[in-house]
Amino acid sequence: MDDKTRALLIFAVIGIVAGFLASIIVGGGGLIQYLLSGVIGAFVGGTLLNALGINLGIRNALASQIVTATIGAIVVVLLARLIV
Repeated sequence: MDDKTRALLIFAVIGIVAGFLASIIVGGGGLIQYLLSGVIGAFVGGTLLNALGINLGIRNALASQIVTATIGAIVVVLLARLIV
C-alpha cells in the first residue's frame, strides 16, 4: 500500500469515527452519514478552530484530528438540520 492510499484510508477512518461521535452527541446514524459528516466536519472543524485561534492542546496528532473533526461534524449536522 502506497502512502497516498494509506493517507486516504486514515482520513476515511478519522471521518467515520468523528461522524460516529457526533451522532452520539446530536443524533443520527448510518455508516455513510458518519463518513460524510466526519469528512466534511474535518474541514469545517479545522477551518473553524484555526479562524478562532483555538489550540486544543492535545499532543497526540490522531486524537487531535478526531476531536477537531468531531467538532466540525457536530457543526455540520446542526447546520444541516437548520437548513432542512
